[in-house]
Amino acid sequence: MEVIHDLLGYDGLKIYQDSDAFSFSIDSLLLASFINTNNAKSIIDLCTGNAPIPLFLTLKSDANIIGIEIQEYIASLAKKSVEINIIKNIEIINANLINIYKVVGNDKFDIVSCNPPYFKVSEDSHLNKNDYLSIARHELKCNFLDIVKEASRLLVDGGSFYFIHRCERIQEILTLLKQNNFGVKRMRFVYPKIGDNALLVLVEAKKNKADDVKVEEPLYIYLDNSKNIYTNEVLSIFNYKKV
Repeated sequence: MEVIHDLLGYDGLKIYQDSDAFSFSIDSLLLASFINTNNAKSIIDLCTGNAPIPLFLTLKSDANIIGIEIQEYIASLAKKSVEINIIKNIEIINANLINIYKVVGNDKFDIVSCNPPYFKVSEDSHLNKNDYLSIARHELKCNFLDIVKEASRLLVDGGSFYFIHRCERIQEILTLLKQNNFGVKRMRFVYPKIGDNALLVLVEAKKNKADDVKVEEPLYIYLDNSKNIYTNEVLSIFNYKKV
């Protein structure tokens, strides 16, 4: 069933969700917060879902933003979210991200962002019975190499590619970035709580630039995993009142 929520703590910024089909995750807002928009004039968000990243980025930038979402129904939620907020600088395109540069233009964007499907597909994969979630979480329609190649086509020389991914795939990720002429500039590891192993990593890489990696301080999600109490930094990202 479709519902309209606030984009977490951002009073007045609304987003369409469907609890039976798709709702955005905290990962998207962590990525949106990590993105340095600087003087970017053009941004494209791949695997945009119901558009949490484009919506969040309007709080940081006046850039023109395009969101690409392959699933027609999920793209319709994104379009409704843009419409209800009366946002003029976001465009949602329902299309496969592979070869999307032929539609929107190549060597054009200052920033490409993506919260990609995390999991490879094999005979042992436990796919969700919900097709919307399976496509969002598993590499059924595209894999990370597809995303890296498309980011390279879309970005201007020196443009920034921002993404979040699972730590267990970091060796593969760094190899693919290097093979496609991306230099890693920033990394930040995301931990469920202090004492846990890192689960996710936020990455900024630049097209046709050398590696010059700055590993930023850890980002912890919970103060106490058993009680699910968010850290002040995460609450700040959510724009909720700090505890």
